[in-house]
Amino acid sequence: MSKLHLVFGGRVADPQGLDFTDLHNLDVVGLYPDYKSAEKAWRSAAQRTVDDAEMKYVVVHLHKLLQPDADAEA
Repeated sequence: MSKLHLVFGGRVADPQGLDFTDLHNLDVVGLYPDYKSAEKAWRSAAQRTVDDAEMKYVVVHLHKLLQPDADAEA
């Protein structure tokens, strides 16, 4: 299975947390086949909003959500 990664961001209540305040206006950057390309997209998106402390971008390891036991078996 591909090691899918999702990159998205949006406004958060606290810059140190992950409580997104407006789920209808999340910026979905995209899906990526590996962490390296997801990280590159994340850095690019985060850099565009570096001066806005309430904007946060994250990388989600979708492959870990789809097959949570896969890493333990490998």
